[in-house]
Amino acid sequence: MIPIQLAIASWQAPQPQAIFTLGGGIDREEFTAQFASAFPSLDIWVSSGVPSNLARPVYQNAGITDDRLHLDYRAIDTVTNFTTFVPEFQKRKIKHIYLITSDFHMARAKAIAILILGSQGITFTPIVVPTNEPKESMLRILRDSGRSILWIVTRCTGANLNPRYKSLLYASR
Repeated sequence: MIPIQLAIASWQAPQPQAIFTLGGGIDREEFTAQFASAFPSLDIWVSSGVPSNLARPVYQNAGITDDRLHLDYRAIDTVTNFTTFVPEFQKRKIKHIYLITSDFHMARAKAIAILILGSQGITFTPIVVPTNEPKESMLRILRDSGRSILWIVTRCTGANLNPRYKSLLYASR
């Protein structure tokens, strides 16, 4: 069903309707700000990026207004980057996004996006931020693909199995 849902979403929205950046460093935010300058009608969604006191000036310096920028810090990992935004994208009827992340992280991000976004009828166009980092392992891609399937079936990501989860959860309160 996912390939069909992706095809339908691509047909319904052939051009991206928003920019979605996976947090992971100031370089992703700087890249996104520059990229977004070329698409002034698109809102920007950043999941668990750098703190807002560092992020907002990057976007302001690129001429991005605050009404376009949506910073969210609920996600604790790559799978929850996606699962926390699905309801927001659905509410706004977003069917196609630009997906921005680092080159070493894109294979895992695409695997998760195909499963999580695809299962919800949202497609994506990947945009890579160049780095000198080695690509992530196949084990990480498979692990998070499994967690994505778990979310599709149960709406649970298994993030609470991560020993860091409780400390991250309590730190965000």
